[in-house]
Amino acid sequence: MSTADIGLIGLAVMGSNLALNIAEKGYTVAVHNRTASRIDDFVVTAKAQGLDGKVIPEADLAKFVQAIKAPRSIIIMVKAGKPVDEMIEELLPLLDKGDAIIECGNSLFTDTQRRFDYLKPKGIGYLGVGVSGGEEGARHGPSIMVGGSKEQWHNAEAVLTAIAAKFNGESCCAYLGEGGAGHFVKTIHNGIEYGDMQMIAEVYGVMRDGLGMSPKDCAAVFKEWNKGPLNSYLIEITGHVLDAVDGETGKPLVELILDKAGQKGTGVWSAIAAQQMGVPATAIEGAVAARSISARKDERVAAEAIYGKPNRAKTDVTLAELEKALLAGKIVSYAQGFAVIAKASEENGWALPLATIAKIWRAGCIIRSRFLDQMSSAYAKGGNVNLLVVPDFVAIMKDSHPSLRKVVAAAATGEFPMICLSAALSYFDSYRQAQGTANLIQGQRDFFGAHGFEIAGRGADLHGTWPSTLGK
Repeated sequence: MSTADIGLIGLAVMGSNLALNIAEKGYTVAVHNRTASRIDDFVVTAKAQGLDGKVIPEADLAKFVQAIKAPRSIIIMVKAGKPVDEMIEELLPLLDKGDAIIECGNSLFTDTQRRFDYLKPKGIGYLGVGVSGGEEGARHGPSIMVGGSKEQWHNAEAVLTAIAAKFNGESCCAYLGEGGAGHFVKTIHNGIEYGDMQMIAEVYGVMRDGLGMSPKDCAAVFKEWNKGPLNSYLIEITGHVLDAVDGETGKPLVELILDKAGQKGTGVWSAIAAQQMGVPATAIEGAVAARSISARKDERVAAEAIYGKPNRAKTDVTLAELEKALLAGKIVSYAQGFAVIAKASEENGWALPLATIAKIWRAGCIIRSRFLDQMSSAYAKGGNVNLLVVPDFVAIMKDSHPSLRKVVAAAATGEFPMICLSAALSYFDSYRQAQGTANLIQGQRDFFGAHGFEIAGRGADLHGTWPSTLGK
């Protein structure tokens, strides 16, 4: 007899925590994993938490599917890419029309769109669901971004809404659009996350190398900042990371961690998507580049031997200025991310609800922060305007961009790498400049390639009278 409300395949860290979350919310979940021993381990964990009565373990895939009430909703939590396609093919012969596969990993949104299109004629729904919040979020309430089949979304809506994080009683889960919409929004979420983390790291670098602050001193500052306008999950955990002490040596843990940042692809995907759509997302691009540079540790060590250590004198930048600089940079990063989402919505016909996206990011996800409520309110008024022209954020930027300017200038003269914050400042200055310098570029393009240019009042596709010979 089919008794499970939903199924879940893949009991690694994220999958097992999502399953426990589902069971804790009162739903019965059938679980399956290719390695049967992992199912046994999960049952032990569930029993220890008093949830075994809401779990149906099944090592046989066919019996697992049969244990789920129709129309079936089956979450798959396997590695992105080929493993997802393989899992779909294994499930297909066992499913009935109206059933749905819910893929909750970090998949490339074009892959999700392809799978959606492949399964739709077969009568099988496909939901590409972005889940943010890491291990803790999966267990106690993540932010959930749903894309794909609207009909099958309604079949799984009660469960997904229940397990999501809550902000003032509202679930941080929403259906955003068909096909790859959910995974695209999650990708841009991660791009913003990249920028946010890099900016925080750049400010930490000034504290450490320009102000001579210890990790413990830095931790105290970030904890204090988390009480103000910068209040956010990433600022909060930064204080804890900087406060941590290595058990073996008694030294600050952060000083022992190798300065090579990893990345799994979502930041790169978001930067590529922005470039392909012609939307400037310099903070995301800078953050991706910074991680790539960090990975070249041996090259950096060799280059320092050639050029010598950076000549870093004490800086006169204050902690208050660093706080405002970081606030300005974060707003620019969010503005760019939402601009990319708005453009993707237009190009793909998704009608992505920007106000709703800001709402479901207010709790559970990695980039949750104090001002997402303001962003949601701004977009709820209609339109897809850049956040930099929204009155609330105009006031913040007018107050904080002078500090960002001073910090970036001090970084340049003090030899502090600042890829992300400097990119944010350049974007801000370019965006608010009515008369730019692209007129010269258009003249150059016409000179060497006859690409044409526009003159106000005369029309477009005009050409200059350039010298026919050069250098003779």
